[in-house]
Amino acid sequence: MAIPTSRAKEPAEISVNADLCNACGLCVAACSDFSLTLENGKAVKSNHPLFGCIGCGHCMAVCPTGAIEIHGRTISPDDLFTMPPRENLANYSQTLALLQRRRSIRKFKNKTIDTEIIEKILDAARTAPMGLPPSDVNVMILDSKEKTRSFAQDFCNYLGGMQWFVSNWFLTIMKPFWGKANDEMFRGFIKPLFKIYTEGMQEGKNLVNYDAPLAMYFYGSPYTDPADPIIAATYALIAGESLGLGTCMLGAVHPLIQNGKKASKFRETHGIRFKSREGLFVIFGYPALKFEKGIRRSFADINQI
Repeated sequence: MAIPTSRAKEPAEISVNADLCNACGLCVAACSDFSLTLENGKAVKSNHPLFGCIGCGHCMAVCPTGAIEIHGRTISPDDLFTMPPRENLANYSQTLALLQRRRSIRKFKNKTIDTEIIEKILDAARTAPMGLPPSDVNVMILDSKEKTRSFAQDFCNYLGGMQWFVSNWFLTIMKPFWGKANDEMFRGFIKPLFKIYTEGMQEGKNLVNYDAPLAMYFYGSPYTDPADPIIAATYALIAGESLGLGTCMLGAVHPLIQNGKKASKFRETHGIRFKSREGLFVIFGYPALKFEKGIRRSFADINQI
């Protein structure tokens, strides 16, 4: 049995066409599972793989003669495509310029985002690396400002029934269990955030997702590598920037809809299939403001050993 995900429980099947195999050994070198070996001048399936084929497709993609096919775990030869030529790639200066131009945008023009643009963002996000194929990243899409506001309104109503979670008595009880940093975070950020979100919505101001014309929520399943939704969301954010959109990551919603019966009901209402260790909202829209300057950022520490 291969490593399970929500989409696949069994290993993929490797087939080698001996007539096409030229024994170059590239497939053996590419397979981290040791599912392939060379015998008598041909690539063959190994009797001692680590886990069984997980369907990464490396062997099929690297084979110069098309001798290898993978079927299963959502992959087949139909999924192969020719690599874009190197001259089509953005160089470092172009990539850095794109990243430097990105700002966290929360003010948007009253302009919808075409379906074609949304599909391009998803196409880019699908290329994100993952801990284990097939990807267990799920995406919820809100494709109009009416939908983002409706979600935000429901979320604020949900928070209204959870005020005990940021009450002084609860935070005092929890401080010995979750420590100083969490206590400071809850008192200095989470508690005020509840107030900002709910009172803002009562005044007609959507401070949850800013009435963005597009929001995407990337989340996982119980099997997902926790990093996978975050990486996919980051790819989507960069793709949005490349398409002329303003973008912003929203990290506060996800952790508040993970635990408890009310959270489960909220997820069910909005078609969110799983609770997930990590998840991230990204909002998109055409920026209402133009920034003339960027801000240089820094890491907390760089320790080169």
